[in-house]
Amino acid sequence: MNVIFMGPPGAGKGTQAEKIVSEFQIPHISTGDAFRAAMSQGTPMGIEAKGYVDKGLLVPDEITNGIVRERLAQPDCDKGFLLDGFPRTVAQADALSEIVDSLGKKIEVVINLAVDRSYLLARLTGRRICKSCGSTYHVIFNPPQQEGVCDKCSGELYQRSDDTEEKVGTRLDEYINKTAPLLDYYQKRELLREVNGEQDIHAVTEQISSLLRGLA
Repeated sequence: MNVIFMGPPGAGKGTQAEKIVSEFQIPHISTGDAFRAAMSQGTPMGIEAKGYVDKGLLVPDEITNGIVRERLAQPDCDKGFLLDGFPRTVAQADALSEIVDSLGKKIEVVINLAVDRSYLLARLTGRRICKSCGSTYHVIFNPPQQEGVCDKCSGELYQRSDDTEEKVGTRLDEYINKTAPLLDYYQKRELLREVNGEQDIHAVTEQISSLLRGLA
């Protein structure tokens, strides 16, 4: 089965993706991983992408699309794949449609992990990290025994600069604004399925798995 996975920062996509690929034995393809692999393997698109990356420039869509095409054409995708982080725009969604058509495949479902903005703010801004050992805590979901102190090494806990409410809010707004047209795009094609990402992790996994089993 060929699946696109969507969801805002902090929705738990990484955790759920691990469980999905384990159960259904399909590769988890993130654009970041695909870029790194293409550049390290020296594929034609990887070489072009490296030229932009080395200069600190954004990689154009045509190269990103080409790298995705190279990845989806590999043998481990013959039985399906889970795409994460692509497409990000309607233009990329159109390109993906052409890519899968040319490979004799089709997107079967787009799963969106739906999580309220206020819930995401609480989840992302509550993270605390130990300065000494790097252990991670959360003021609501996984608090230390003593506030501000690591359970493992008694080190001081701190909040990363990009976990502040202002910066997290900016990231979420950017995601929501860019993704809304994409959700509408797949809704019109009757491919979009929403899963409540605010449930218990195991409940989210079961809902996604049940949905995918219905397609298998």
